Amino acid sequence: MSVPAEIVCPDCGGAAKLLSHDPEGGFEPGDVAAYRCVDCLDRWDVVVADDDA
Repeated sequence: MSVPAEIVCPDCGGAAKLLSHDPEGGFEPGDVAAYRCVDCLDRWDVVVADDDA
């Protein structure tokens, strides 16, 4: 599965860009995708959820 290249920063509402590289075969549920906000520079580690859950 793929993850978004950009999310909304929960702290400031800015754009948080994906830091993690796509693993071979894509992300799996339970993997961690790291993001960094371009405005406040906070890092967010997001656990990939199962779409079927």
